Amino acid sequence: MKSRLTFVCCALAMFFTVGAMAQTPPAAQPPAGASGAAVASPTYTSIPLDITVNRSAADTWKRIGKFCDIGEWLQIPCTITSGKDGEFGAVRSVAAEVLVGKTELSYTYTQTVRNDRPYNLYHGTLEARPVTATTSKIVYTLFFDNSMLADDAARAADKERKTATFTRALQNMKTLAEGGTLPPPPARGRGARQ
Repeated sequence: MKSRLTFVCCALAMFFTVGAMAQTPPAAQPPAGASGAAVASPTYTSIPLDITVNRSAADTWKRIGKFCDIGEWLQIPCTITSGKDGEFGAVRSVAAEVLVGKTELSYTYTQTVRNDRPYNLYHGTLEARPVTATTSKIVYTLFFDNSMLADDAARAADKERKTATFTRALQNMKTLAEGGTLPPPPARGRGARQ
């Protein structure tokens, strides 16, 4: 009787296990050749930039430190599309960037995952750092993965473009913080070099 009961229990256990497996759909597999958001072998790089400003850090930050002030100093449109400027989780129209960290004189943002490209873990931090009571340094650091670019030459060219763009942005921030007026933005569009 005991062996018969053991056999029935084992048979029922197998029945329910096989039945459950038959009802559970297999894990979805990406189509051949498709790539998801994850990058197999990232190559992280950073671009640390800074510029000295003849204003206190507090005054500098007051002038250039709102999350959508990027529109003025990069000379591009910017609106807050979700949340409130300066609050965690605020999203600005510039690359759908999200505010993920901040202090009294800094903020950090990231770019969101998008379906049309691999995720490059792009983060930027902008800070007004006190140097003296009347001077400061604007520090802008970019961090990202550039492994999805074709080769070392493409990675170097991308880094040069980003460095040039944000060096111009730093100069514009300095000009604004010191009370100056920005020059016209560089030409954009076909044939324009960025």
